[in-house]
Amino acid sequence: MKVLISGSGVGGATLAHWLRRYGHDVTVVERAPAPRSGGQAIDVRGAALTVAARMGILERIRELRTTMRGMSMVDTDGNEIMRDEEGTLSAGRFDSPDLEIMRDDLTGILTEVSDAEHVYGDSIATLTQDGDVTFESGRHDRYDYIVGADGLHSVVRQLTFGDESQFVHHLGTYLSIFSADNFLGLDHWQTWFNEGEAGGALFSDRDSTQMRVNLGFRSEPIVYDHNDVGQQKRLVEERCQGVYEASRLLEAMRKADDFFFDSMAQVRMEHWTKGRVALLADAGYCASPLSGQGTSLAMVGAYVLAQELGRDSEPGFGRYEERMRPFVTANQALAFENPGQGASQESVQRAANAISLD
Repeated sequence: MKVLISGSGVGGATLAHWLRRYGHDVTVVERAPAPRSGGQAIDVRGAALTVAARMGILERIRELRTTMRGMSMVDTDGNEIMRDEEGTLSAGRFDSPDLEIMRDDLTGILTEVSDAEHVYGDSIATLTQDGDVTFESGRHDRYDYIVGADGLHSVVRQLTFGDESQFVHHLGTYLSIFSADNFLGLDHWQTWFNEGEAGGALFSDRDSTQMRVNLGFRSEPIVYDHNDVGQQKRLVEERCQGVYEASRLLEAMRKADDFFFDSMAQVRMEHWTKGRVALLADAGYCASPLSGQGTSLAMVGAYVLAQELGRDSEPGFGRYEERMRPFVTANQALAFENPGQGASQESVQRAANAISLD
């Protein structure tokens, strides 16, 4: 089969690997001009660990994991009000089997083993249910299947199923992520802070001179341009003036070239497939960072989709939906179990393993 994947993130790269392993002709198209850098700390859990092992990359993920020593919660003046050396808010307890890794480290590993053609700086402009695709660059091609792994604001979903307002459900918070100089000297450590409707977290990077910054704020839905980074930075600056180290963090944000901003949201759809088109990961069933399971959903979803298409392409989409639906439902529910604190370790592990991969 000739397959086009839109989006080179975790889901898209994992799917490309498995489809190539099954002998298919795979092209990955990515709007960004090059592999994306930056991103937050993400977790590989449960069934996704099995997928990583079957891909032969589990040890590489272990080598690049974050190896945090703990976390602190501080007030606006930097006074420590809570400390934990047995786990972190982002990854849970250290004695769990989960692996926390920076997003760009994981996508780098996945891209290396994907063995597919990658086309950067282009995107799908039009597509038909017969598999005809026109790209923004003007080129045209025909595919047996098209997979949208292009995130919360998926172009493939828009073209196939309609406006995102039908499917994207805002969860009350906006989040920005960017890299900054490690001016606090964090050493395998996380620092969390909150002030009114705004807050954030600082994570030391594998490169000790750098840290990853999360700044966010609670808000009703905001109308803004998803492609206007300057506007997004201004929104963060307006809402996060009073947080811990605001002056230096906002200055670093202005200079950051890996800035990301979006709503904490979930995507809920009755179907993820139509004709020759399928949606994968955040494009079809974003669980939001509040669930802690977006990465695992992407890896498992990609594995199951490739597995079902490899068995029999015609009914494969139906079996993909049938197998993934309970897993998606269980993991999306984690975002609501304990608002503001995160789901219990037991609930996370139960949801992370709520699927058979055979």
